[in-house]
Amino acid sequence: MMEINEILAHVDHTLLSQTATWDEIRQICDDGMKYHTASVCIPASYVKQAAEYVKGRISVCTVIGFPNGYSTTETKVFETKDAVANGADEIDMVINIGWLKDGKDELVKEEIRALKKVCGEHVLKVIIETCLLTDEEKIRMCRIVTEAGADYIKTSTGFSQAGATFGDIELFAAHVGPDVKIKAAGGIASLEDAERFLELGADRLGTSRIVKIVSAGETER
Repeated sequence: MMEINEILAHVDHTLLSQTATWDEIRQICDDGMKYHTASVCIPASYVKQAAEYVKGRISVCTVIGFPNGYSTTETKVFETKDAVANGADEIDMVINIGWLKDGKDELVKEEIRALKKVCGEHVLKVIIETCLLTDEEKIRMCRIVTEAGADYIKTSTGFSQAGATFGDIELFAAHVGPDVKIKAAGGIASLEDAERFLELGADRLGTSRIVKIVSAGETER
């Protein structure tokens, strides 16, 4: 069994609910700093406030083109520029799934490249929404993300039909390039699941439940 602190170090502590208030976002930031998670992942409208609040003590992540991915590339570029200007350290973008299904792989790749150019040294994660894709499409996305120079491939938004599966992480690990890391997100409900995702090759876990489980355990003690 992995040490809990080791698991927490891979967690993007996440709150992306439409109803999220500043008090709730601040709590996410407080918990992320207390438990030394990899980042907090929050809506773009709270990035500036959160970045000023955490003062560099934890990375601030936000989402672009979220959750459907079908806004224009220009819109996603603007969103990314705005997020970085507001203090975002990491960007999780959603691909245009329709383009992928239409076979417009080059357009998907160029969009990722455009956002990575804006991100520069900041981390770019590419959400491909695995529950809506065939295995063949997932494998194509592993190649596209690798060739586009993104930092991570990510399974899910958590807002579609299903989240991360062990099989998807195994598939990613077999097909991404050596410089691309993997993020599992959506439905990670236990420490056992979190550990299994990491063992299979995930480097990040998008979840709110792991911190809650650890916090509840401390309360019980």
